[in-house]
Amino acid sequence: NAVVRVLESFSLPEDSPVFSDEMVVIGTPQNRSENVFRLLKLQDTKGNKLHLLTNRFDIDADEIAEIYQSRWAIELFFKWMKQHLNIKKFFGHSEQAVHNQVYVAMIVYCLNVLAQLNTNSERSYLQISRYLKASLWKSAHIWLRKIEGNSVP
Repeated sequence: NAVVRVLESFSLPEDSPVFSDEMVVIGTPQNRSENVFRLLKLQDTKGNKLHLLTNRFDIDADEIAEIYQSRWAIELFFKWMKQHLNIKKFFGHSEQAVHNQVYVAMIVYCLNVLAQLNTNSERSYLQISRYLKASLWKSAHIWLRKIEGNSVP
């Protein structure tokens, strides 16, 4: 459990989503950090109270809160990507190679979702993806029947 000692409190605009903005030091008197930090207390979009610790004193508290929210959205996007786009590793290391692989994976995901929607299938995205991979070079009517849930003659 870290001990936080407030050195200074900063004023905030009335409409700020940030509850408090303080300059703090962290640690006990015997074992204290040599650096000062900025402690922001705010509420996220779900109503959870957050404490953000940063060394950025050059930007205002609202901007730090906005950066955190944006960064969290990016983290959620990458989590979604890992779960749905089936990207286990990147085959290229350049920015363009990574972009291309993500775009192709997103196109495949969208095509699978469209196949699910257009066939009114109750099968999961994962099942549809597996059927399409297994019968990729077969006639379209075969994989359409599998997706729709009809038996294949």
